Amino acid sequence: MEYADKDLVCSECDNSFVFSAGEQEFYAGRGLRNEPRRCPACRQSRKEQRFSSGGGDRVREMYPAVCANCSKETEVPFKPTGVRPVYCSDCFNQQRV
Repeated sequence: MEYADKDLVCSECDNSFVFSAGEQEFYAGRGLRNEPRRCPACRQSRKEQRFSSGGGDRVREMYPAVCANCSKETEVPFKPTGVRPVYCSDCFNQQRV
């Protein structure tokens, strides 16, 4: 298949950008079927936001728990149901080894 440069408009900043033939070939090679909706600058900005703050503006809710192994009070990123044991980070890491 032959690719040609395309002019697209960013859905975030409304600036136009070129979706080059090389990028189209790269996307096709990875099985990506949709054209990018954001310009490279907005894609980079969005990527930095996701990784710098651990998921954007979202704050991870933590729940109190008691470690099933050492009985130390801890916090976990899920609501314990009592069905499965919950471990503090130290005991959890020991379980994984």
